Amino acid sequence: MIHDVLDFLRSRLNEYLNLKLDSTGNGQSNFVQLANVAWNDSESQSTSTDGSVSNAFITLVNIEEDRISRPQENTARNNNGTVYKNPKMYLNLYLLFAVNLSSYYESLKRLSYIIQFFQYQNVFTSLSTPDLPVGVEKLILDLDTLSFQDLNNLWGIMGSKYLPSVLYKVRLVTISEEFVMGQGGLISEMLINANNLQP
Repeated sequence: MIHDVLDFLRSRLNEYLNLKLDSTGNGQSNFVQLANVAWNDSESQSTSTDGSVSNAFITLVNIEEDRISRPQENTARNNNGTVYKNPKMYLNLYLLFAVNLSSYYESLKRLSYIIQFFQYQNVFTSLSTPDLPVGVEKLILDLDTLSFQDLNNLWGIMGSKYLPSVLYKVRLVTISEEFVMGQGGLISEMLINANNLQP
């Protein structure tokens, strides 16, 4: 599920950057790839799996559970009775969008377009974007601002030189295994023992 969400965002961002940056008008350039920015060679551009040159990266840097959104009940009702299974887990993903071009000016320009895209559309629903990955009801992206200390820690953990970048928090990514833990029948009648009702 996580890989589908990241690939969906990469695809939508590529479409937008093609509109802004592709001077040929063919709309086929792959400007963004899913990659660990720490593996990026800062001296050269990276080649993605399809052979095209990419210079912007989406890196997953953290995952946290959103316990507030998690339902507490572990039952669901269907035609045959009651189904027992653990509730869906809602995740927040922290995505780092980093740009590595030989021109610092062009890197900042590319980063500005990335921020501009998520300012234009920071909520994705099945109504606004029918190609959302299966099982995803809604995605909400919020810009997450790090302090200088946190930024230093982040790039230090990744073991990479700092690149022009921005961090986004992606909310409401759901993880759910559809296996059923058990089943039970519906309650059709209740028997009350009158003797137990007397004081």
